[in-house]
Amino acid sequence: MIPENYTKFIETLDNEYPNDEWPMALKAMWFDAVGDWETSHNIAQDLPTTLGSWIHAYLHRKEGDEFNAGYWYRRAARPFPNISMEDELQVLVEWIIDHNPD
Repeated sequence: MIPENYTKFIETLDNEYPNDEWPMALKAMWFDAVGDWETSHNIAQDLPTTLGSWIHAYLHRKEGDEFNAGYWYRRAARPFPNISMEDELQVLVEWIIDHNPD
């Protein structure tokens, strides 16, 4: 079951793994939120969608690679954000919850 909101998503971060029924995009965000950038990135690379590109952009921005992040934001048709990483995490998670991709 997909969390009903961002707060419920945050409550899952104490779990050992994300819910198997979640869309891959939400799993990617969960792994990032628990500090597993590599697994999150691997999932994002396997999502050939604009959402996958957005997640990919966010992850490269988080690692400090603004050049690569800019490429992926352009692929996602999104402007380079001027919000904190924490705020972008929330925006992404809420978008995924609201749109239920996969």
